Amino acid sequence: MRNINYKYIDEFDKNDLKELYEDAGWTTYTKDLSKLIKAIKLSLMTISAWDGDKLVGLIRVVGDGQTIIYIQDILVLDSYKRNGIGSKLLSLILDKYKDVRQKVLLTNDSEETRGFYQSNGFNSCDRGELVAFVKFN
Repeated sequence: MRNINYKYIDEFDKNDLKELYEDAGWTTYTKDLSKLIKAIKLSLMTISAWDGDKLVGLIRVVGDGQTIIYIQDILVLDSYKRNGIGSKLLSLILDKYKDVRQKVLLTNDSEETRGFYQSNGFNSCDRGELVAFVKFN
């Protein structure tokens, strides 16, 4: 198991973000890196995962932080998946916003995605090309 450090920061090197988002196949974000950097700065909270000086994961939340949070992005480099990094990022966010009733996200539907979110306490709202999950307290 690698020694991963988690940081509550909102400033990143654009090349680190480009590598992380392109590794996930989210190239729409990397077409305008300045917009992605601004979106991260304007987010309610961003937590990143680091292996030394290498950005290996990130979770980003938007919302009011009182009644709803929306998990906008959660990414882990493919070569670092299945090491608990995504679950740890999600756990840190859920702990920070434990008193918020609605925790929502929208993501592509796949067996792996469903398994990940369901194992972290989320429930599927529907079935289709996209799937929404919500967790109520």
